[in-house]
Amino acid sequence: MIASTQMRPGMVIKFNNELFSVFSVNHRTPGNLRGFVQAKMRSLRSGSMIEHRFSSEDRVERATLEEHEMEYLYDDGEYYYFMNIENYEQMHLTKDILGDAVSYLIPQLHVTVEFYEGKPISVELPPTVDMTVVETEPGIKGASVSNVTKPAKMETGLVVQVPPFITEGEKIRVSTAEGTYQERA
Repeated sequence: MIASTQMRPGMVIKFNNELFSVFSVNHRTPGNLRGFVQAKMRSLRSGSMIEHRFSSEDRVERATLEEHEMEYLYDDGEYYYFMNIENYEQMHLTKDILGDAVSYLIPQLHVTVEFYEGKPISVELPPTVDMTVVETEPGIKGASVSNVTKPAKMETGLVVQVPPFITEGEKIRVSTAEGTYQERA
């Protein structure tokens, strides 16, 4: 148990018998009133955002998560298969657990899977992923970098805005946080 004033963004806590990822924390002490902590949290089960006001004296239970380094292997349409790098055990996850991460999963991608009481609850992607462009408009000869972009479809179906000089078959680096083009890979 930790004091509510010690909560930090990214922390996973147990609140109302459910796991929440802390999104933002704002510690306020208005005038001569008691201080409180306004926390914005995302439910790991449903994905919905809630806000809750904790008293400064409130204590919250910090969830202890196990993290395992895993390698993405393939998907069969319903399940996404991963292999534990340490002991080579394979497991499968559903799209419900993975969420938007499925758009960035390419074979041999190393991810961190977080477990709570032996059950996988979330997947942490690397900051960037190198992907192949499978469909885009033809490149313009002599095009230089400018603020003009065009849509490009990646091998996973993700659509990213890219500069006009990017052509089909090229590998580009995509930010997993924003889903944006970074550079050629």
